[in-house]
Amino acid sequence: MTYAETLAYLYDQLPMFQRVGAAGFKSGLGNTLALAEAMGHPERQFRAVHVAGTNGKGSSSNLLAAVLQAAGYKVGLYTSPHLREFTERIKLNGQDLDPDYLVRWVARWRPLFEQVQPSFFEMCVALAYSYFAEQQVDIAVVEVGLGGRLDSTNIITPLVSLITNISFDHQNLLGDTLPLIAAEKAGIIKPGVPVVVSQTQPEVQEVFAQKAREVGAPLLFADGLYQTSLAATPAPDDETQPLLVTHLGTGESQRLDVGLVGDYQRLNVPGVLAVLDELRRQGWLIPEAAVREGLRDVRRLTGFRGRWTILGRQPLMICDTGHNEAGIRFITGQLARLPYQRLHIVLGVVNDKDVTRMLALLPTAATYYFCQANIPRALPAEELAARAAALGLRGTVLGPVPAAVAAARAAAAPPDVIFIGGSTFVVAEIEELYLQSNQSNGSN
Repeated sequence: MTYAETLAYLYDQLPMFQRVGAAGFKSGLGNTLALAEAMGHPERQFRAVHVAGTNGKGSSSNLLAAVLQAAGYKVGLYTSPHLREFTERIKLNGQDLDPDYLVRWVARWRPLFEQVQPSFFEMCVALAYSYFAEQQVDIAVVEVGLGGRLDSTNIITPLVSLITNISFDHQNLLGDTLPLIAAEKAGIIKPGVPVVVSQTQPEVQEVFAQKAREVGAPLLFADGLYQTSLAATPAPDDETQPLLVTHLGTGESQRLDVGLVGDYQRLNVPGVLAVLDELRRQGWLIPEAAVREGLRDVRRLTGFRGRWTILGRQPLMICDTGHNEAGIRFITGQLARLPYQRLHIVLGVVNDKDVTRMLALLPTAATYYFCQANIPRALPAEELAARAAALGLRGTVLGPVPAAVAAARAAAAPPDVIFIGGSTFVVAEIEELYLQSNQSNGSN
C-alpha cells in the first residue's frame, strides 16, 4: 500500500475514537496485550515516563521530552490526537514518524490485525512501542489517550508516572464525578513505581493516595514541593512566559522561561520538575541548563503547537486546543486580561462534550463565528449557535472552520483580538497554525 492507502486502512477499516467518539473506544487491555505478545513485547524494550490527566498531559509530555532531548538523550514521544498528520503522534527527538516506516509496519502486521481486530488507538500504541523499541530510544514519554486504567498505553511499566489535572471530560466513559474520573487516571499507578501528581485537588487527593498505598508506589504532590508564579507580566503577544519557581523544601527561587504560554502551564511545571527530580534520583543526568533550554525551546525541540499559539498580530490572533470546562475556564481568564477593542471568537465543539458548561463560561460581549470541524463527532454549527444563543452568545453560523476564520479576520480591526478554539479538531484545520509553525521552525 502507499502511504495514503495505509492511512485510509487505519481510518476506514477500524473504529477511531478521534473521529466517531464512544463507538470507537474499546475498554480493556486484551487486544493491546495480544498485539504486544505477537510482536515480541516491544513495550519491555525501552524505558518510559507515563503521563495521564484530564488537562495538561500533552503540554507536560512535550516539556518532559524537550528537557530530556536538551540533556542529550534519544527521546521517543507518543501523544494523541494528532492535528494534521497522523505521523505527529509518534516522534523521535522531535521528528515525526517516517511515513515509510508506517507503510512497512502496517503491511507486515496486517494479517495480525485482521485476526485480533484492534481499535485504531490500540494499533497506534502498538506502532509507537514497536518504533521506540526498534529505534532503541534511551527513554520514551508516553501520553495516555483516554482515562488510564484501561487505556491501551497502560501495558508499560514506567520509571515514573505523572498525573496532571483532573476535571470533567469524557464522563460517558470515565464516570460523572471527579473521584470516579481520578480513579481511572490512577490506574496507571504501578507497584513500586514512583508517581507524581502535578496539582493537589482536595476532591481527588485521597483517590491517588489510596491507590499508591495499595500498590506500594511512592507518591508526591508536586505543588507541595514547587510553587510557581509569574516572574513578570508578559506582553499579550509574547510566546514565552517567565515563571518564578520556588522550591519549598530549600526556599530557593529561580526564573524559568516556559515556551508554552497559558495560565495552565503554571500548574504543569511543578509536575514536570518533580518528574525530572525523580529521574535524577534514578541516575539520569539532567543538567539545569537542559531544564532551562527544554522548557524555553519546547516548540522547537518537539514541534508542539496548538496551546495558546499566536497566529498573527494586528489583530492579535490566538488559538488553543482547550476543549472542556476546565480548559475553557483558563482560556477565558486569559482572554479577559488581553487589551482589545473587540473580541472575536471562532468556536466549534464535538458532540460528546458538556457543551452547556463550556458555553456558560464564555464572554457574552464577544462576536462569535460558529463552525464545525470536518469529523463525524463535530456538533453542527447551527446547533452550537442555538445553544449559545440560549446563553446570550450571539454570532454568525459559518460551517467550515476555514470560512469562520476568514470571516473573523475580515471583520476584525487591528486593535481587536481573534480567538479560535473549542476543540482540538477546530485548531487542526487552521491554515495559519501551520504557516506559523513553519516560520518558527525556519527561524531556529
